[in-house]
Amino acid sequence: MGRRIDFYDDPGAPAATSLVPGANVVVVNEDGEILLIRRSDNDLWALPGGAMDIGESLPGTAVRETFEETGIDVEITGLVGIFTDPRHVILYTSDGEVRQEFSVVFAARPVAGTPTPSAESTEVRWVPVAEIETLEMDHSTRLRLDHFLTTPRELHLG
Repeated sequence: MGRRIDFYDDPGAPAATSLVPGANVVVVNEDGEILLIRRSDNDLWALPGGAMDIGESLPGTAVRETFEETGIDVEITGLVGIFTDPRHVILYTSDGEVRQEFSVVFAARPVAGTPTPSAESTEVRWVPVAEIETLEMDHSTRLRLDHFLTTPRELHLG
């Protein structure tokens, strides 16, 4: 498996070669904990999510990717925001693709399942909000979570 390397506002970052719509999901359980994965391609904590496939809707992508990466079935409950900052690019070392960020972030609640790692996640767990700041994660994940936690009723557009 190749690695994923995120660059943010880095003059040494490679130039973007693609733009792929994707979804991420902030899943909150009854205890107020947030579902996070430790990514297998960079060992950082992240929200579940991934690229949209032809023939599916973006909310459908969010539900599918969350289940694939975590074993948790979710119901979409809202929209956190749209994250398309061109200063954030992602290098996939397996094929050299460099994507410009394009993520729509949804809020959701769990409806079934047990946290289960996948090929894309080495660890899946419900994280108390107070613990989130101690976890190692990429700038974009931190930005999405901070926005959700500090201004949950305002859509992020950017």
